[in-house]
Amino acid sequence: TIYLKTTNPVNRYFTNIAWSPDNQTIYMFELNRDQNDCELISYDATTGEKRETLYHETHSKYVEPLHPIQFLPWDNNKFIFQSERDGFNHLYIYDLTKKTYTQLTKGNWVVMGVLGFNTKDKSILIQSNEASPIQKNTYSVNTKNGKRTPLDNGKGWHTATPSTSGAYILDNYSEPDVPRVIAITNAKNQSKSLFVADNPWKDYQVPEYSCGTIKAADGVTDLYYRMVKPVNFDTSKKYPTIIYVYGGPHAHNVDARWNYCSRGWETYMAQKGYLLFILDNRGSENRGREFEQATFRQLGQIEMQDQMKGVEFLKSLPYVDANKMGVHGWSFGGFMTISLMTNYPDVFKVGVAGGPVIDWKWYEVMYGERYMDTPQDNPEGYEKTSLLNKAKDLKGKLQIITGYNDDTVVPQHC
Repeated sequence: TIYLKTTNPVNRYFTNIAWSPDNQTIYMFELNRDQNDCELISYDATTGEKRETLYHETHSKYVEPLHPIQFLPWDNNKFIFQSERDGFNHLYIYDLTKKTYTQLTKGNWVVMGVLGFNTKDKSILIQSNEASPIQKNTYSVNTKNGKRTPLDNGKGWHTATPSTSGAYILDNYSEPDVPRVIAITNAKNQSKSLFVADNPWKDYQVPEYSCGTIKAADGVTDLYYRMVKPVNFDTSKKYPTIIYVYGGPHAHNVDARWNYCSRGWETYMAQKGYLLFILDNRGSENRGREFEQATFRQLGQIEMQDQMKGVEFLKSLPYVDANKMGVHGWSFGGFMTISLMTNYPDVFKVGVAGGPVIDWKWYEVMYGERYMDTPQDNPEGYEKTSLLNKAKDLKGKLQIITGYNDDTVVPQHC
């Protein structure tokens, strides 16, 4: 057993470990406890000795390395890394010979994943939302000039799996009105469909699924929503409405999949006569660093402001019954459910909160402190976001669900 001779491991995170192609070097991203100072450090795998700090990134709020480095299969002296340093998650190429890096992709969109490499034309296969904030599409990226070549139809939400050489891609996708297609695509974006799914609900009474945008509480930012109208919808009627919410980082609810990613539960409730509304507020994923970090040190506050813009929009619709409005969510969505129920007690008549965070000081430290800092450093933020102080403001009917198998939102919260 060889131990890496790291700096003092107290109050430090070690993450996203990678090996050099010859297995002689280990690369690791290291963060301070505040998670606002990040270093990429290399170690000798045979001795454990530190070799050098290759890359250093800081930010006033937080830095969030989520991916290990990946060496170019055709050049053992170059690797790619991902960073939000320019405000959006993009690819950078690091040259170990020159000890310098260059930005490969750029724009107000997010690289959502690196699939692999096309070793013949020396390109990187990625997925991004360049085409639309609610889409996920596949591209090859030229490693010399950053030029991107589309590898799908430019619509919908694609989950791609490359062949070993990267010359072919298994493309599994759906669109708002396309349940599922599995196709084979080559590097020239020539595609052959293997399987096309029938609409699995074609013989059922299903609602109307729609998608649109409203402005966030800042009056500038576009937020995407999904609406599911009751079956046999009648514009002259008023319908009870349920807002489903998650709202936290690294998740979203609305995208360009089949029925705009609506779930069977929403269809069931629409069959029961409810209207469903789902909005991705600021703080959720795939919209860039500023969009996500708007909630820093005050989880739930900006998110509630945006969700209430959704409520304003709903109240403007003649078919929404503003006197019968409920809210439901799980985990961060459970926290949001109770936040909305207690901060706007006259708006929401009923809420169902699954596994809700009640006070962030009880949540696990890596996640909690990334977005909230410590209770000692941010007492005002913890006080403002704690739901213990809000319990007295509850008016409507609230159901809380918890499970002993939840290892992050522990029963102490409930």
